[in-house]
Amino acid sequence: MPPTSATLGALPHELVTFAHNSERQFARLLDFYGVEWQYEPVTFTLRTDDRGNIVEAFSPDFHLPDYDLFVEITTQRQQLVTKKNRKVRQLRERHPHLRIKILYQRDYLGLLVKYGLEEPSQFEGTGEIVPAIEQGDTLMDLGDLGDAIGFARPDLHR
Repeated sequence: MPPTSATLGALPHELVTFAHNSERQFARLLDFYGVEWQYEPVTFTLRTDDRGNIVEAFSPDFHLPDYDLFVEITTQRQQLVTKKNRKVRQLRERHPHLRIKILYQRDYLGLLVKYGLEEPSQFEGTGEIVPAIEQGDTLMDLGDLGDAIGFARPDLHR
């Protein structure tokens, strides 16, 4: 039997190498609330050339199986946010049955404030002030994590 997070004495987010600290923090929050997640489990083809070779693809950051939801976190510059928005739009066009949610920087910062997570790495050592998030400003004012990411579990609404 392969080792699991329980047998290793670690939480799932401690066993994954994330591309960005914001992803690790989000996984840590999911672990705390007992939400099952998978990190970049699938890559979707967005565009192919005339020969069928993949030209453009997209791997959403997280899949939350219990919510039947993919989550993409973006805390980057506006130019890169625009690129991610385009990829998500293309993904929805090619796979309209998929549920995907983008957490923008403002939503992510709202999570940090609401749940008392650490300072975002993009602000560490920069001298920049973390933008204040006021009550009512973001999606993150909702009660539980399912509400906070904008979706309830599908099995609760059948």
